Amino acid sequence: MSYVKPTAMIFDLDGTLIDSLPGIEFSVKAAFVSCRIPFPAIDLRKMIGPPIQNILSQVAETTDPSILADLERAFRASYDENGWQKTLCYPGTESALHALQEAGIRLFVVTNKPQQVSLRITEMIRIKQFFESIVTRDSRSPQYADKGEMIESLLHSNALDARNCLLVGDTAEDACAAALCGMPFAHIRHGYGTISENVQSPVCLKLNSLSDLPQWIGLEFAHDR
Repeated sequence: MSYVKPTAMIFDLDGTLIDSLPGIEFSVKAAFVSCRIPFPAIDLRKMIGPPIQNILSQVAETTDPSILADLERAFRASYDENGWQKTLCYPGTESALHALQEAGIRLFVVTNKPQQVSLRITEMIRIKQFFESIVTRDSRSPQYADKGEMIESLLHSNALDARNCLLVGDTAEDACAAALCGMPFAHIRHGYGTISENVQSPVCLKLNSLSDLPQWIGLEFAHDR
């Protein structure tokens, strides 16, 4: 067992840096209205994180490709025009990122959101400038399969050692991606997901908000080599 300080932090976007629920909920409802499908009494909060196709499939309770294609087109039309502008930045996020950057920590984002809207949102809420890069599924062609693949590519292109980095996220998907890449994981509890105690992931920090993160600058994380 040896100890290293994190040289870089990789952040999830939805539920970690931003509260995207208002915009996504607005556009999901708009999509159902457009497609003339009744919108069920359902809590979208626990569904946020995966690609929109997964969310629409859960809400509509269908895997019919034709229905889901129509819903996705209607969702994207609404979200690209109005929905994305309803995104909120979690309190303390900007000041936390500023403190991390000032401490010399390299900052990155990996997200299931499309690249264009991710860039627009992070610019709108004034946090884009803190990140060296924002990696999305459509950052390349063919698209990345999942967050694990996105992170592996980011590590390689930026000459980063996973053991010296920290992935910050709110869902089991994030925790599993960290585990797959051999990277320690910090769980943000203000997000949309929950992390089961039996998830095989290197959870080294549990934070109530991003505001708690700067106090951990200089904390030595333990990793098996």
